[in-house]
Amino acid sequence: MKVIAALALGLVLFTAAPALAHDVDGKWAGTVSTPMGDFPVAYEFKADGATLTGSTTGPDGGQIAIKNGKVDGNNISFDLTLDFGGMAIDLSYKGVVSPAEIKMTGEFAGMPFEFTVKKA
Repeated sequence: MKVIAALALGLVLFTAAPALAHDVDGKWAGTVSTPMGDFPVAYEFKADGATLTGSTTGPDGGQIAIKNGKVDGNNISFDLTLDFGGMAIDLSYKGVVSPAEIKMTGEFAGMPFEFTVKKA
């Protein structure tokens, strides 16, 4: 009987965990501070289970698809490849989602940077 109760409790907790995750779907915007000034960033995300898809606005104003997007509770991660005059620049991001903002950590060439985006 205790085994059945433990399994039932485990099932309830397992199915409730996704409900605890904050909604990452939608548009988010903010700025990244650099030595050359603030750089505006904008993202559009869509979560489908553990998969995160979406895009960001590139330096030329065009949309760049995110790659390797993942959702794990309130944590997200994804990669981007930017094209600067034929030179590919890879960026990796991790974020913690709350109802009104995502605290992001990016990495470029081994150098981390932090910024926050807010629901647009």
